[in-house]
Amino acid sequence: MAMEFCKSLFLVLLILFTFLQHTIQENSVSLSFPLTAAPLFKNYSSKVVLTASLFSTPPRKTLAQKAVPSSYNYKSSFKYSMALIVSLPIGTPPQTQQMVLDTGSQLSWIQCNRKSPKKPPPPPTTSFDPSLSSSFSVLPCNHPLCKPRIPDFTLPTSCDQNRLCHYSYFYADGTLAEGNLVREKFTFSTSQSTPPLILGCATESAEAEGILGMNLGRLSFVSQAKIPKFSYCMPLRQGRVQTIPTGTFYLGQNPNSHTFQYISLLTFPQSQRKPNLDPLAFTVGLLGIKIGGKILNIPAAVFRPDAGGSGQTMIDSGTQYTFLVDAAYSKVREEVVRLAGTKLKKGYVYGGSLDMCFDGNPIEIGRLIGDMTFQFEKGIEILINKERISDHVGGGVHCVGIGRSETLGVASNIIGNFHQQNLWVEFDLTNRQVGFGKADCSKTV
Repeated sequence: MAMEFCKSLFLVLLILFTFLQHTIQENSVSLSFPLTAAPLFKNYSSKVVLTASLFSTPPRKTLAQKAVPSSYNYKSSFKYSMALIVSLPIGTPPQTQQMVLDTGSQLSWIQCNRKSPKKPPPPPTTSFDPSLSSSFSVLPCNHPLCKPRIPDFTLPTSCDQNRLCHYSYFYADGTLAEGNLVREKFTFSTSQSTPPLILGCATESAEAEGILGMNLGRLSFVSQAKIPKFSYCMPLRQGRVQTIPTGTFYLGQNPNSHTFQYISLLTFPQSQRKPNLDPLAFTVGLLGIKIGGKILNIPAAVFRPDAGGSGQTMIDSGTQYTFLVDAAYSKVREEVVRLAGTKLKKGYVYGGSLDMCFDGNPIEIGRLIGDMTFQFEKGIEILINKERISDHVGGGVHCVGIGRSETLGVASNIIGNFHQQNLWVEFDLTNRQVGFGKADCSKTV
């Protein structure tokens, strides 16, 4: 009897060990890939996902919050102009796809169009051909994600004529991506790939690239792949020059993190998830803005969600410039006009959003305005040197890289990638914090 019990116990332990070993092997993924950069949107290269106002119910705890820290320690370089474009090997065998690295959205999607077999094979950077991948599958209509009230999308999912799950995703600049929800692997080598992840397979989109969604949502790339942290270092971009600088990107541990200063992400219980709040964004507690050494008279409450959810401050790699709610923007503009109003280009608005614009020498404009500082908790600051207070938008015109968020149709404060230059930005999902570290991002770091 005792011998039979021991044998049974041994068999149970053996099965458990085999299962755990298989699971570990499946989750051991190499995520090293090249990044390039290019403009994503034609006007002011700013993208904001309209998800918050259309959430019918708050999502459950995200996969990112459940994830146990793993040995993701991968580094690559990228080119940065107005958006980070990541080139990812997707499918089996892999097809290289270009996607915008976007901390402000959830669903990842790729350009997905079937090619005629009579045509020659497309270049690796063109749209994805599902017929060439053995690991590709489409979600059927009876999948749990394909329900009319699913809260993760800006339009309800639906069944198409083929009984497949159809999605639509709207962005604040008016662009739309829609197609089918699918499962597909990110294949980084013959022996290493992610499990099949849920992606959008866009058949209708005005953009050349897809999106790599990196926010806190359960369907984001970092959540599904269980990545505990990631970071990037954006080099200075000197206007619209032809030479695009190179920066550095890490998935997992960053060897420079001992130099970072961390601020906590704001979390919102279900009772606070109001219509204008995006609970899946990387939301931080901005305290104030300083220009030329002067702290502007902006109440700290302006940078935090109000009763309706308006006013949260988020860090977004997928939006080019910084956008402020009207109560904050009006104070910034008032100070800029006071300091450099005589040089202001009257009646000029770039991209429908930037209206603090100047002709002439940007160095002179910067000298008039001075440095700008975003102030956070624990005395942590993001300093914008006066030399890069404005951005060249073409034709010799330079605009201060801050716009009014209402022009985007959103009621949030968004710190875009223009104000993340020469700065390490680390998103630590395990500890729910964001780290900042000063750096010369043009160097290998």
